[in-house]
Amino acid sequence: MSETAIRVTVWHENIHDREDPRVQKIYPNGMHQAMADGIRENLGDAVQVRTATLEQPQHGLTEEVLANTDVLTWWGHAGHQLVADEVVDRVCQRVRTGMGLIVLHSGHLSKPFTRLMGTSCCLHWREADDREVVWTVNPGHPIARGIPQAFIIPQQEMYGEYFDIPQPDELVFISSFSGGEVFRGGCCFTRGQGRIFYFSPGHETYPVYHDRNVRRVISNAVLWANNVARQPYTTTECPKSPRGWFENL
Repeated sequence: MSETAIRVTVWHENIHDREDPRVQKIYPNGMHQAMADGIRENLGDAVQVRTATLEQPQHGLTEEVLANTDVLTWWGHAGHQLVADEVVDRVCQRVRTGMGLIVLHSGHLSKPFTRLMGTSCCLHWREADDREVVWTVNPGHPIARGIPQAFIIPQQEMYGEYFDIPQPDELVFISSFSGGEVFRGGCCFTRGQGRIFYFSPGHETYPVYHDRNVRRVISNAVLWANNVARQPYTTTECPKSPRGWFENL
């Protein structure tokens, strides 16, 4: 393991995985393990990956864990309101001071994402085995590296516009569905010093996180969201500069 490996924490609420036999059949070790395996598969020794879940003390996101996390991935659905506000505060502060955040699928309604976006983050949806085509609309973006112009997810929950988010800094992917809907499904944002990427594919009852293109997108996003120039600010206080500080530049 390289000393400069990107430290990734894959966070997952782990509710469906424990309660729904359909999900257990697709992800016998949990969705979070499939996501973690995909990152390791693509990035190898360039990453150090751990997982954390909702039922763990402090949801597995202690001060120590977050202090040692360069990029956090987040998947939530049924348990958004079960996430403690003090943990949300911790996550958002770490993002603003440089930790990358990758929000997946129904994580669009998670507490950290809605707080960082400042909007409802609501969208139109339909669970009806729709075919999803993911279109690469920004092929020069680092997150699109190695991704074809379009790839198909045979069965997926439909997410459609209007998606109530701020205007993305960059749009990397859009999706179209068999019902005719389109969706901004790959969006980049910056909050403070932290980079955020939202990627929509990933309903729990479909094997989306086994798809090689989806795994590659998430892995590329880890590389992009890792802010090597982050500053060591650890509080919400603005740093005070003495008069004449620039003389030492």
